[in-house]
Amino acid sequence: MPEWSAAQYLKFADQRTRPAADLLARIARDAPARVIDLGCGPGNSTALLAARWPRAYLAGLDNAPDMLATARRDHPTVEWITADLSTWQPPERDAERYDVVFSNAALQWVPDHARLFPRLLDAVAPGGAFAVQMPRAAGKAQSVIREIAADGPWAAKLAGQGRAQVHAPGVYYELLARRVHRIDLWETEYHQVMESTAAIAEWLKGSGLRSFLPLLSDDERAQFLARYQAEIDAAYPAQTDGRVIFPFRRLFVVCEV
Repeated sequence: MPEWSAAQYLKFADQRTRPAADLLARIARDAPARVIDLGCGPGNSTALLAARWPRAYLAGLDNAPDMLATARRDHPTVEWITADLSTWQPPERDAERYDVVFSNAALQWVPDHARLFPRLLDAVAPGGAFAVQMPRAAGKAQSVIREIAADGPWAAKLAGQGRAQVHAPGVYYELLARRVHRIDLWETEYHQVMESTAAIAEWLKGSGLRSFLPLLSDDERAQFLARYQAEIDAAYPAQTDGRVIFPFRRLFVVCEV
């Protein structure tokens, strides 16, 4: 599995952190004792949790070494846990569960949401909150990656990559609603102003392109990126000042347990 790069991811730290702030604002908990950030990455979202609840025990969990190294360096007071969300087991004792289980732009990379979401809900203490944000659509910028991957000399080596999936809101309602007191679901489409279409490519190098590019040779990578750049140049016309607008839709789920 290609590694995550904290430096690449944080090139757009403000835009990547904004949905985390919007999710956090909808959690109605004044003084949780235990809080965990699942798929914490380099700690940008975890820092928001620390600022809101400075007295809470706070943990961040991820399986990417470079992301966690950056998180540990920048936020030494947080407990950083190395674990894979596809296999991580929530605490069995109520006293060890979390008053807030938070996840920003991570669970879309973990398969089998029908099993994953109920399992993660088990990590929430009675009276706690489960809050998740996941990218749901990045338009042509995302779909063309799979199209190029399937249409070139690299097709065999790229088969099966980039299978992140987020379902319609109703799917998560059915998975969670019967087990919680209240569930809130909404979508927001962010119209991100980017300096150029090259900036869109840089954004995707930190997420959607991450699982494809490291598998290619230098020549193949150059060809792949040239095709990708041509496609997004056509899909995202420049504004009069040369910048481009990059729509990005995200799904939010907040449950009170």
